Amino acid sequence: MTDLSSWLAANAEALTRDAAAALSQNETTKAQVTASVQAFFDALTESARSARLEPLQALIAQWVETRTTPADDLTPVLTRLKQVIIAQICIRCAPEEAAEQLIALDKLFTNALVFLTAREQAALLDDLRERLANAEHQVEQLDKTKSDFIAIAAHELKTPLTVVEGYTGILRDLLSDNVQAAEMINGITHGLQRLRELMDDIIDIAQLDLGILALHFQPVWLHHLLEALEKDVRDSIVKRHLTFRIHYDTFPVEPTFGDPERLLQVLNKIVFNAIKYTPDGGSIAIKGRQLPGFVDLMVIDSGIGIAPDDLPRIFDPFSSSGDITLHSSGKTKFKGGGPGLGLPIAKGVLEAHGGTIWVQSDGYSEEETPGCTFHVMIPMHETPPDEPQMQRLNAAPRPAGT
Repeated sequence: MTDLSSWLAANAEALTRDAAAALSQNETTKAQVTASVQAFFDALTESARSARLEPLQALIAQWVETRTTPADDLTPVLTRLKQVIIAQICIRCAPEEAAEQLIALDKLFTNALVFLTAREQAALLDDLRERLANAEHQVEQLDKTKSDFIAIAAHELKTPLTVVEGYTGILRDLLSDNVQAAEMINGITHGLQRLRELMDDIIDIAQLDLGILALHFQPVWLHHLLEALEKDVRDSIVKRHLTFRIHYDTFPVEPTFGDPERLLQVLNKIVFNAIKYTPDGGSIAIKGRQLPGFVDLMVIDSGIGIAPDDLPRIFDPFSSSGDITLHSSGKTKFKGGGPGLGLPIAKGVLEAHGGTIWVQSDGYSEEETPGCTFHVMIPMHETPPDEPQMQRLNAAPRPAGT
């Protein structure tokens, strides 16, 4: 009985012809296909003769490497080649011999298919890794481009604004005796101030989104922050006839480490938000609660509250639920509109410190004024966090209730 390698060698010409016809109906490409098919049968014959898979595996590896795209599947090609050989065996061999040849052939092709699948998957994985690396590089470049744009935009926007503010100040001095002119200049100054605040907020939210907000850690005493906060909100509290009280005795006297300017920004955002949604004559209180590793700074107001449907999104950028007709009407006017950036900025700055913020409210009602309690979770750092510490803080579980 002829062994498989001898049978393959003896029938190589017919096998090559039939396989090339099965794989290509185009006469132009049939010559190229014929060369590849002949190389395959040479490798298959050598593997059958030597009982080693290396010749066949080497050819398959070459096929995988020279595919047009990593997604091209060569399994149908091997299947078609096997079908051609089986057909020729059935035609040219007696039943007993055909059975022996088919068993030997099946063993070779099974090993070839296993090897092909492994190589294709490895090649596909390598291609995906390369694509991922390229995508990550593109994202890094895009983030850098965004960061550079924000820096340039901040400079380009602030420079003319500073010039206008400077000339407005000069006009105020020159026209100090003209009451009508002074009123108009005060209006311009107020508008410029609002424009600068809005511009700063947009830049802050963009920096937070890109993770490039710079923090300057130093010792921070919460009592000092609260005193500065009280001065910042005093005029608005008086104008709105609100009762405002800070319970200093509920806060620790020990310092934490943080960026005092940014933490004061957080407190201003939260308290001015409370002022905006508390009717004239209402009250706002600030109390502290010491937790392991944190201080829970609570801003409690007697305002109109927050509807349950709005609670999940109040810390999302541009999610202000105020009346659109009230926008730009003033940041402390009752229910006055705004871009909806204050709370997201407060949340982002706190999270950059390793803290967080959350809110409680029994619902929305302008008649019953159920109010809100904002919980500002400030971490108490004994030393300035370095970069690895900040990464661990941001990944750590938040205190209960957040």
